[in-house]
Amino acid sequence: MPDAPALTPWRAELRETLHLAGPLALANLLWMAIGTTDVIFVAMLGQEPLAASSLAVTQYMLISWALSGLTGAVAPLVAAELGRKRHAVREVRRSVRMALWLAVGTGLGGILLCQWGEALMLLTGQDPEISRQAGEFLAIIRWAIPAMVIATVQRTFVSALSRPLLATAIMAFSIVINGFGNWVLIFGHLGAPAMGLLGSALASVITAWAMVAAYGLVIVLDRRLRRYRLLGNWWRPEWQRMRDLIRIGLPIACIIIAEGGFFSAAAYLMGRIGAAELAAHTVALQVAALAFQVPFGVGQAATIRVGYHYGAASNEGVRLAGLASLSIAFGFSFIGASVMWLLPHQVLSLYVDVADPANARLVTLAAQYLAIAALFQLFDGIQAVAAGALRGLQDTRMPMAIALFGYWLPGFGLSAGLGLFTPLGGLGVWIGLAAGLVVVAALLLHRWWRREVLRLLPA
Repeated sequence: MPDAPALTPWRAELRETLHLAGPLALANLLWMAIGTTDVIFVAMLGQEPLAASSLAVTQYMLISWALSGLTGAVAPLVAAELGRKRHAVREVRRSVRMALWLAVGTGLGGILLCQWGEALMLLTGQDPEISRQAGEFLAIIRWAIPAMVIATVQRTFVSALSRPLLATAIMAFSIVINGFGNWVLIFGHLGAPAMGLLGSALASVITAWAMVAAYGLVIVLDRRLRRYRLLGNWWRPEWQRMRDLIRIGLPIACIIIAEGGFFSAAAYLMGRIGAAELAAHTVALQVAALAFQVPFGVGQAATIRVGYHYGAASNEGVRLAGLASLSIAFGFSFIGASVMWLLPHQVLSLYVDVADPANARLVTLAAQYLAIAALFQLFDGIQAVAAGALRGLQDTRMPMAIALFGYWLPGFGLSAGLGLFTPLGGLGVWIGLAAGLVVVAALLLHRWWRREVLRLLPA
């Protein structure tokens, strides 16, 4: 039989990117399912516990995401090392070791930050009783922060070594652990004490550390991963790599805080406009966040693929990796945007009873917000992939400045101005959200296209 024709460089890169992005996107979707499981169980306890857990989880997740962004700088470093030298065992081990050091140190710092969670809630005018319950919840769930950051490093390692399906399997395993933990600890099944709201916090802690253990087990059992001996000489510092991690990762953490703060501030604006607007905003944003997980996974893959070609000093490979990632993300974002635009009520029916007259105003508002979400879905996907591709080039400082500018000046400025001082109300807030994403996406994409002029490419 004649040999099968070789793939063109473009098709080969597209295949590699899809091979990496698919499992990562699915893992992101499964991660959202963990949060949904928590909400389902806590909602059975009543509105006050649900409100308290929501306040606490907002703080906990923002800290966890920011620290995961800081240690996530290991992704472009490991990818570049593999690009320079296919079997860069020592180099990869040293980078991952320092990332684990950083994860443990910053994770402990995250625990300390949560100490003032209740005081912050009271400072922002939250109900004292809900703030008290949220503070108790935060006092437990904060012990999951180091595990979440460590698991991010482990996930990056297995994904960069072409084992992204392991991350998907472990996330599916975590959903089972989390659901079972909620069932046992909240309601006191199987002889356990009924802990109520605090049982959900403890279930999250157990799930996070179970995730770390699962990653450790698969790394030991997988022959390719085991040869890197990640805990070999674990006490030995590599200060240059630590400096590289902080240099690349600190701006990433700032980007996460800027974006997370931007959307959190929008919720506070909605709360000032009205309860129906806030409820509709929460539902619509949940839909948009769910659709965003696919381009977010593509952006994670872009960091690894671009970083690999960056290490190999292949400018053409960098170009193809970025183009493949942008094409995939745009395609999926277009599908998501079309569904939101054409079938808003069908989408909302997954979250609320659209036929219930009591929900009529909520559904009307949420459908309006989804129309705006359909627009910014395209730009949200572009900014996620452009940011990921630039991280592969180890370029994070200017993207940080772009995020701070785009989200908080045109973005929040328009949200506050249109939302509070015009008849648009909640719709004005969402116009501001879209404006922030459009500006950030345009500036990041412009920087990516000018990467050669800006000397971001390897010599």
